[in-house]
Order: sequence, then C-alpha cells, then structure tokens
Amino acid sequence: MSGSHLSKDFFELVKSIGESKSKQEEDRIIVSEVAQLKRKMTELSQASNSQAAQANKKKQKEFLIRLMYVEMLGHDASFGYIKAVEMTASTNLIQKRVGYLTCSLTLSPTHEFRFMIINQLQRDLQSANHLEVCSALMAVCKLVTTEMIPAVQPMIIESLRHDIELVRKKAVMALHRFHQLNPDSVAGLGDSLRRTLCDRDPSVMGAALCLLHDVAVITPSAYKDLVPSYVSILKQITEHRLPREFDYHRIPAPWIQIRLLKILALLGQADQATSEGMYEVLHDVMRRADTGINVGYAIIYECVRTVTTIYPNSTLLDAAAASISRFIS
Repeated sequence: MSGSHLSKDFFELVKSIGESKSKQEEDRIIVSEVAQLKRKMTELSQASNSQAAQANKKKQKEFLIRLMYVEMLGHDASFGYIKAVEMTASTNLIQKRVGYLTCSLTLSPTHEFRFMIINQLQRDLQSANHLEVCSALMAVCKLVTTEMIPAVQPMIIESLRHDIELVRKKAVMALHRFHQLNPDSVAGLGDSLRRTLCDRDPSVMGAALCLLHDVAVITPSAYKDLVPSYVSILKQITEHRLPREFDYHRIPAPWIQIRLLKILALLGQADQATSEGMYEVLHDVMRRADTGINVGYAIIYECVRTVTTIYPNSTLLDAAAASISRFIS
C-alpha cells in the first residue's frame, strides 16, 4: 500500500497534525476531518452506476485509511465501520485487505459487526486464490472471538494441507490464536499438530513450534513422544541443513533453536528417561553457539536454562557453569 495510492488531502492531514502546536489544535483538525469523511462517504454511497461505484471503491479505500488515522488519535469514527465490513467483500485484493485491517483495528471484541464478517471469512478461506486465503487467515488471527471459532475452524484445518507453504504457515498461526482464546478448541487436533511439525517447509515448522510450546505448557505428558523429533530437528539445524535464509549472523535459525530448547525444558522436567534423549544434542548446541556473537549468547543462555530444568546431568551442568562464568567475567 504505497503512498502513490493516497491523495494529497491525506498527506496534508498528516502534515497538519504533525505541525499542530497543542492538543486542542490537533482535536480541531480531527473534528473537521471527521465531518468531511462523513459527508464524502455519504456521497460515495449514492453512486448511480457500476462504473462510478468501481471508481468510488478506490476512494472508499483511502477514506478507510483516514478513518483508521482518526481512531489512532483517539476520536470516534464508528460511522464508517459498516463501510469497512463492506470492503472485506471487494474482489480487489488490496481493498479487501484494507477492509479487514480496518475492522481488526477498530472493532472491539464484543462489537456486533465482527459477526457480520464470518460469512466473508468463510468464502475467502475457501477461495481458489491463495492470496485471498492468506488475507482471511490474517484477519482470523485479529478478528475471531471464542464464539466465532467453530464457524471457521474446519476451513483452517483444511488449510493445513494447502499446496502453498505461506497458507499452511498462516493456518498454523490461526490455530495458535484459537489456542490463546480457548485451549480446548485445539485439544483434539494432536495428529494435525504433529503433521505440521514434519512440514517440508521450515517456516511452517517454525510456526508450529510456537503452538506446540503453548500446548506443552498445559499438557506436557501428551507430547513427550515428540522429543525424538525435536532433538532431530535441533540436530539438523545445528548442522546447517536448513536453507541459508534462516541464518542470522552465521548462526543457523537461532530463533527456532531457542524455541526448541524451551520445549525440551518443558518436556524433560523431572523425567530422567526423556531427558537422557536430549543430553547429547544440548551439549552440541551449547558448543556450536559459542561464537562470540550476541545471538549465540542467547542460545547458550537458553541452553543453560534447559540444562538446569531437565533431569540433571553432571557433564552438562559443568558446561553450563563454565558458560555462566563467561557471562559474568
């Protein structure tokens, strides 16, 4: 959504707000803007033919952006909410995304207009255009409430099998949001979650780890069978078997490593048999991360936390102590 899509009037509005000398002056500018938006939106809704209506859609998109700006500055723009809901049904992808974005930023969790979006979300989630599916999945993460989960969850689960990896990743993120709203909503999806961990695209696997971590916090015993898989993934990462795009300052996928270490700490706590399967890879991760780079220290720190949380191993504890002494020296 580049600046070329926006009018001179909008830039003048932003400029005048930035140059205002007091809150009172800012409020006067916004009150005037609200009056203009109300008038212009009313005029647009009276378009007489389809060609004019299509041209007005472009103007409507900018008006919604200006509406968001009004709300950002603490003023009420509820008069335009219904236009945002209508914009989500646009066949133009940019307009659709602006509609979803406006709804997600302005509608309160209890606002009745949220329920008006359900049908459009369902249509977009089943679209043949993967970009529309992605737009809907992003909107689901921001707009869905606990009561709305059953209406869209079947389509989210179906998206986990989509051919496009970006869709699969965003579907996992949507399920993560469902878990945050109501952990019981994903309680019966153990098999689906396990499949996402084995996804052929590392970005999908990385997104799945965030959800699996939160699930393990609640029911660690149900996912202890995944420890060999976590260990295997961590070993592959440290051996640089992921694409180089996941490297950060020559450290392979550090954020994924840290998330895996957090999960292993949860699953190995007070469990000798489970912990014993981690010892070797933890020692290897700690050794390889000691490169003198900040993100490497972050991995070492998480290794130390994991080592001191799982069933104790004297060799690992000695290595952790040596690492700590380096931090404080």
